[in-house]
Amino acid sequence: MGHSRSEKAKTHKRIVSIASKKFREEGLAGVGIAELMKEAGLTVGGFYKHFDSRNDLVAEAVSSAFGGWKRRVEAAASGGRPVSLAKLIDDYLNAAHRDDPGTGCAFSALAPEIARSDKRTRALSTEQVRNDVQLIAGLIPGRDAHAARSQAILTFSALVGAMSLARTVSDEALSREILKAVAELLKNLASPQRVVNSP
Repeated sequence: MGHSRSEKAKTHKRIVSIASKKFREEGLAGVGIAELMKEAGLTVGGFYKHFDSRNDLVAEAVSSAFGGWKRRVEAAASGGRPVSLAKLIDDYLNAAHRDDPGTGCAFSALAPEIARSDKRTRALSTEQVRNDVQLIAGLIPGRDAHAARSQAILTFSALVGAMSLARTVSDEALSREILKAVAELLKNLASPQRVVNSP
């Protein structure tokens, strides 16, 4: 008996969610389709009922990891907790994010592999980088648009790079020092921050 559309959509979403986490933890090449489908409680043969290719799954899984900052800013604009650039920096450059790549930023976990991915994954990633840079630029006060965008590019690059390095080194003290130093430098560069509050 066939699955209903809603059941198929739920299963599809579950596969993407599992893949998104596993790819960020183990890398795009580090996880096979059989392993992902087994974790989802499905057979390998069922994969092609949901995806035309592994590249399609990679694109969806990477894309599903995007948008966390945007959701936070939208929640703040709807009366939620205020968001500042300093808060985004602190929430990004910390040991909890470093130690849990499966739920964290796709760029700090996968940037080199995304760079070698197919056109669709790279296009989705390109759009997300644009969105993140624009969001950061909007949190930088008192700068003209060009200066804010340049600072936002620097900030985003430093966040991703610092997290990547903090995960790379085996020395815990050095890892924490990288996170702390980059966070302090970025916050000093951005001070005073513009806070996004509810309207």
